[in-house]
Amino acid sequence: MSRGTGAGYDRHITIFSPEGRLYQVEYAFKAVKAAGITSIGVRGKDSVCVVTQKKVPDKLLDQSSVTNLFQITKFIGLLATGLPADARSLVQHARNEAAEFRFKMGYEIPIDYLAKRLADKSQVYTQHAYMRPLGIVAIVLGIDDELGPQLFKCDPAGHFAGYKATSAGHKEQESVNFLEKKMKNNPQLSYDETVQTAVSALQSILLEDFKATEIEVGVVKAEDPAFRVLSTEEIDEHLTAISERD
Repeated sequence: MSRGTGAGYDRHITIFSPEGRLYQVEYAFKAVKAAGITSIGVRGKDSVCVVTQKKVPDKLLDQSSVTNLFQITKFIGLLATGLPADARSLVQHARNEAAEFRFKMGYEIPIDYLAKRLADKSQVYTQHAYMRPLGIVAIVLGIDDELGPQLFKCDPAGHFAGYKATSAGHKEQESVNFLEKKMKNNPQLSYDETVQTAVSALQSILLEDFKATEIEVGVVKAEDPAFRVLSTEEIDEHLTAISERD
C-alpha cells in the first residue's frame, strides 16, 4: 500500500490512515451531502424552527409518506438529512431512548441528553469492523423547561453540539455563512422571524422561490412546547410574508 494515497485504508472502518483519517467516516459525511437535500435549523428567543427540502423521487409515490421530519416525543422533533433508510433506524433508536428514559425516570428526556445518546450510538459505529456509520446528520429540537429553546446537531462521527443556527447536507457551508450574518444582527428572534429566517436562508442558498409543497417546516414554541409540522397553508403565509418583505 502506498503511504498517503489512502489506498486500502478505506476498506475497514477501524483502520486509521497514516494521516490519522478514517475514510469510511468521511464517506458517511459525503453520503449525507450526496442526498442532495439542504436542511436548516434556527433557534429564536422563544422558539426553534427547522426547514428542509421535500423531494419526492417518484411521481407515483404518495407525497404524505415522504418526510425528513420525525416526532420523537410529543415535545421533541428530529430532522434527518441523508439516507432515508438510515434515518428510520436512527429515529427508532431515538424513540426507544426517550421512552426508556421516561419509563425509568418518570419525566421527559432532556433534549441535550437525547442528542448525546444519539451521538454515542454513532460514535460506537465508528469503532467496530462489522458496523458502518449511519449516513445521517440529525438536527434535534425542543424546549427545555429551564434552558428554553434547544437546537442540537449530531453527525456520523458521533460529534454533537448545541447551536443558535445550523445547517446540514448539500451547500452546508454556504448556509452557515448566510446564517452567521443573519444571526449576528438579531440573535433574539421572535417566532415569525425564526421561521422566516430559516425559510429565507434556504431560498437564498438554493436560489429558488419554493412552493409550500416543496419544503417541510417543523417548529416548537415556548408557549406551546409540542413539536409540530406546519401545514402547507401556514408555510404559504410565511412565504408570502417573506416575498412582501423582500
